[in-house]
Amino acid sequence: MSNTKHLFRLKLAPWALLGVSMAWGWAFVIMKDAIQRQSVNNFLFTRFVFGAVVMVLIRPSVLKLLNKDLLLRAGTAGIFLGFGYIFQTLGLARTGAAITGFVTGLYIVLTPLFAWLFLKEKINRFTWICIGVATVGLAFLSIHGFSVGFGELLVFVSAIFYALHIIALSQWSSGRDPYAMTVVQLAVCALLSGVASIPGGYSPPPDAGVWGVVIFTAVFATAIAFIIQTWAQAHMTSTKVAVILTMEVVFAAIFAIIFGGESLTLQSAIGGILVVGAMYLIVIKESK
Repeated sequence: MSNTKHLFRLKLAPWALLGVSMAWGWAFVIMKDAIQRQSVNNFLFTRFVFGAVVMVLIRPSVLKLLNKDLLLRAGTAGIFLGFGYIFQTLGLARTGAAITGFVTGLYIVLTPLFAWLFLKEKINRFTWICIGVATVGLAFLSIHGFSVGFGELLVFVSAIFYALHIIALSQWSSGRDPYAMTVVQLAVCALLSGVASIPGGYSPPPDAGVWGVVIFTAVFATAIAFIIQTWAQAHMTSTKVAVILTMEVVFAAIFAIIFGGESLTLQSAIGGILVVGAMYLIVIKESK
C-alpha cells in the first residue's frame, strides 16, 4: 500500500466511525417503538440473521475466505459483541433507559484500561483528558437521578464485553477481510441471541413497521456499520475508537429531539457539547 493511500485511510477512519455512531443513534430512536411490539431477543435474532444473510447474498464468495484463523478471531469478537447486546438487554429490562445509556458508555473508560492491561498500549495524558471529558458528558446526557441495582450491574457487564469487542477488533482487524470478519460476527450474534430467545420462544416481527426497523437496523446499523468499524479499527487505536463511538448517545439525543418530540434541557446540551468536544479533539489529533 502506498504511503499516500495509508495516510488517507488514517484520516478517513475517524469520520467513518462517526457515521457508524450516527447510524446507531438513529437506530436507538426507531427501535424504541419496535421492541415494544416484539421481544428484544427476538428482534436482535431477526436483525442479526437478516444482516448476515443479506451480506452473504450480496457477496457469496465471502464464504471462501472463512478459514480457521478468521473464524477463530472474528468468532471471538462476535461472542464479545453478542454478550454485550444480551447483557445490555437484560439490564435494560430492570433499569431505566437513560442510566443504561450511561453505564453502557463506560466502555470508554474500560477500553483504555483493558488496552493497557492486555495489549500494553500506552495511554497519554491528552487521551485520558478526552476520556474524562466524554465520560462527564455522558453522565450529563444520561443521568437524571441515580441508583445502583442488579440492572445497572448487568449493563456494566455489557460495557465490559463492548470494550473487549473494540479491543479484539483493534488487535485482529488488520490484514483480514473486514467483510468476512463482519459476516462471522453477525452469525455469532444471531446464534447467541437465538439461544437467549429460547425460554420465551421465537416469533417473527408482528407488522410491516417492525419489519422496516429490522431491515434498516440489519443493513445500515449492523452489516454496513460493523464492516466500517472492523475496517476503521485496523487504522486506529482502540481507545480513540471508544471515544468516537460515544457520539452514538449524542446522535440519539439529537434525533430524539428532532423526530421524537423530546425537549432539549440545559443539562443535555452541556453533556452533548462535552462529548462532541472530546470526540473532536481525538479526531483532530488522530488526523495529524
